[in-house]
Amino acid sequence: MLIHVIINGEKKKLHCQPDDMLLYVLRDAGYKSVKCGCDTTNCGLCTVWLDDVPVLSCSVPAARCNNRSVTTLEGVQDEVDIIGRFLVEEGGEQCGFCSPGLIMNVIAMKKEFRANGNLHPTDDEIKHFLAGNLCRCTGYMSQMRAIRKYVETEVN
Repeated sequence: MLIHVIINGEKKKLHCQPDDMLLYVLRDAGYKSVKCGCDTTNCGLCTVWLDDVPVLSCSVPAARCNNRSVTTLEGVQDEVDIIGRFLVEEGGEQCGFCSPGLIMNVIAMKKEFRANGNLHPTDDEIKHFLAGNLCRCTGYMSQMRAIRKYVETEVN
């Protein structure tokens, strides 16, 4: 089947089977930042935005994305550069496999907090928002320091 999707602001026509998950359709289309870490919706690595809302692309049938907007890490590069710098400075990038999904959720979290007037979220609020993002390398403390710095920046 043919679906029409706006990916990172560009109109695309993608072929997929009715049961194909968005994760694999995006990867086949060249969006390699979208990764599979579990195939069970437990790790957060495959996070993309569907109509600006974070979703796990391993659980979203691609057919449901017809005439909708999808944003991948490639579509938010300016913000990626900012948070990526903080992750490197704090030692939070390690192997980097989890970084794309984490970064997509961190950017969405900052936007949501700001939209609700929460310019200084607590560590518990940040942890709650990011509870679905798993990392095997960092122990989370270095990531948390980087996220705290990013959330406090005035950019965005």
